[in-house]
Amino acid sequence: MPVTRDLQGNPASWQLLTRHETVGRWLFWLGLVALTVLCWRIMTEGTIWSFVWDAPRQAQDIFGRMVPPRWEYTSRLWLPLWDTLNIATLGTLIALLFSVPMAFLAARNTTPSALLLRPIALFIIVASRSINSLIWGLLLVAVLGPGVLAGIIAIALRSIGFIGKLLYEAIEEIDEAQVDAIRATGASPAQVIGFGIVPQILPAFATITVFRWDINIRESTVLGLVGAGGLGLALEASLNTLAWPQVSVILLIILATVVVSEWITARVRRAII
Repeated sequence: MPVTRDLQGNPASWQLLTRHETVGRWLFWLGLVALTVLCWRIMTEGTIWSFVWDAPRQAQDIFGRMVPPRWEYTSRLWLPLWDTLNIATLGTLIALLFSVPMAFLAARNTTPSALLLRPIALFIIVASRSINSLIWGLLLVAVLGPGVLAGIIAIALRSIGFIGKLLYEAIEEIDEAQVDAIRATGASPAQVIGFGIVPQILPAFATITVFRWDINIRESTVLGLVGAGGLGLALEASLNTLAWPQVSVILLIILATVVVSEWITARVRRAII
């Protein structure tokens, strides 16, 4: 019979678990199963199971009403589509204006004050990332009223944390030898950043920006559901009036927009990398 060997080539030795180890493992798995059952019961406590069993028939009925799409409705979607692209693009640009300084303040090797400014910058980054763009949209629509402006600011506030976190991590991973070489020439702090740090993080910065813009295209399509303009606003209006052929056209437009933005993002990232 072949002998089982370990990584060093020595014959593998088998060791039985002690009684306490065996009981401990069984108790662990039993507790895990009990926790899973408890969580399932809590999640399904208010579920009306008759609706769940009837869901396939309802879905088939709704999708049946969406076919064929009302293609003539497409002519009314170009302006909302343009608003969606503006929300994503302008929101990303505004986020860049704030996230880049925030990233330099948050990075350990570039922050002017590790005790004061860095915690503040990290707090802003975390606060931005912890609130979803839809929640930002709800708050801003209540403050600014419905419209594209609320969507742009919502996208920007959400994107600051995303771009800032990835960018400050890229800054912390730079080669310090190049920075020291620039500093040894007597360069000013601004010159050290411009010639020693920026060239190293530029590819990461471009990739992060394009990636976030692609994400914002997706998020801006649904911000209209809370009144922040774009295709989501047209989708909400069609859903409220049960105009299912119009809903199918809007969903196809959203799908095509996301596919095109994904293609553009892939091409830009391939050119950068």
